[in-house]
Amino acid sequence: MNEAVSERRTAHVIVLGNEKGGSGKTTTAMHLISMLLHEGFKVGSIDLDSRQRSLTRYIENRKGWADANNVKLLMPDHHVIARAQGETVSEVRDAEKAEFDGVMARLKVENDFVVIDSPGSDTPLSRIGHAMADTLVTPMNDSFVDFDLIGRVDPQTYRIKGPSLYSEMVWESRKRRLMADGGEIDWVVMRNRLSHLDAKNKRRVESVLEDLSQRIGFRLAPGFGERVIFREMFPSGLTLLDLRSEGVDTSLSMSHVAARAEVRALMDTLNLPLDAQAQHSSR
Repeated sequence: MNEAVSERRTAHVIVLGNEKGGSGKTTTAMHLISMLLHEGFKVGSIDLDSRQRSLTRYIENRKGWADANNVKLLMPDHHVIARAQGETVSEVRDAEKAEFDGVMARLKVENDFVVIDSPGSDTPLSRIGHAMADTLVTPMNDSFVDFDLIGRVDPQTYRIKGPSLYSEMVWESRKRRLMADGGEIDWVVMRNRLSHLDAKNKRRVESVLEDLSQRIGFRLAPGFGERVIFREMFPSGLTLLDLRSEGVDTSLSMSHVAARAEVRALMDTLNLPLDAQAQHSSR
């Protein structure tokens, strides 16, 4: 094999996944993208939800705001996998997989990280994306409604009865990844929209998550608090990491500072191979 080809970098793939909408996947994806860009990495991104296109609209808003305000913002190499046309389900599935494989092949060679935002439902394309993950991040609202997709609990004792639908899908994705290239998926569940109050329900969710994490093999990460600032930034496409960029309003409130700290805490917990990817970038 040609030495240049053998040393070619391969991007670390981060997948945002959860089969429930409104869990904060897109907000988390965009802030991870922004933080990696600000750290000097090349980042590719893929939106697997061609219907809602939330990550795509976030990035479009970002470009529109930057153009309107004559500000240069860091941008990922973004792609959305469009819905395919076909006479049968298998034809549609195969066409979408072929497009995804082509996009992934290029992005993994040309970038240090690839961030994939998956739909809030179980689709063939979502399963394909999950099986590509090096790091799988599952944001979940801090409630038993969201927990139900990961695990089942006894309503009387709150003891774990077993894994649920999404956990079983992740298990299948881990097996597919192992068979494909021997790789492993580091699964990280982040408790999102945390209340600042110490409530009994909050402690119960934390307890059952810790129990389930030991049973089925995921790590817990600190998520984002219930802060309006995360939702307010979507129309402009900005993230908390952009607020000190040239041309962007640099006035930071205490809420901004606290939210930035939450993003940094998440990044630290993910334990991404930043040093290794930095070496790839310098080649």
